[in-house]
Amino acid sequence: MVSRSAFAVAAFGLALAGMPAYAQQAGTAQAITAGDPPAEAPAITPSVDVDVEYELASPQGDVSTRQRMRWQVATLRQRLDPDKSSVFMITSWRDRTLSVVDLGRKKDSIMPVPGTQQLTPPGQPAMVGSYARLGSSVVAGEQCTIWRTKDTDGHPTDACYTADGLLLQVAQGGQITVRALSVQRVAQPDSLFVIPPGLQQEAPAHP
Repeated sequence: MVSRSAFAVAAFGLALAGMPAYAQQAGTAQAITAGDPPAEAPAITPSVDVDVEYELASPQGDVSTRQRMRWQVATLRQRLDPDKSSVFMITSWRDRTLSVVDLGRKKDSIMPVPGTQQLTPPGQPAMVGSYARLGSSVVAGEQCTIWRTKDTDGHPTDACYTADGLLLQVAQGGQITVRALSVQRVAQPDSLFVIPPGLQQEAPAHP
């Protein structure tokens, strides 16, 4: 079955695409507070095709990894590739499926997108959550606005979003846990989001 670590990485990818859920293990920053739409909130789903490379740090700041996120806005599809891994994830928000592909093992697991929240439409402000504007910053050469929100445990989390919905940086307790290293707004081809043929289907593991 697909490993639990693959689920953690997949959850990170879902949050990067604008899903209003917080994947604490990966250090992403989306609020999950239910209720009326916040009075002021960032756009949290990219409104453009984009290719972003991220650096993820451990909460202690002593370990870092890199992950690549690609997003196709016309089809609401996302691909996440952890660095130096044979595993990648494809999320299709139109049919709410998450595919975990393990090329090394020639396995593929398809499951419903975790959670019940709907994707915030591209270009629209977050539909749920609590956000407070703190200021602005420049990350990977991009201007972004810093918003204070909370994780699932209620811990303050600062997330920096561009005007077109790209998450560029996340910080908790003064420690940067997610940071964009490069941003390319370029068309993403359909071929990136196609499951390779010839893979064996397997049941997903429980997260």
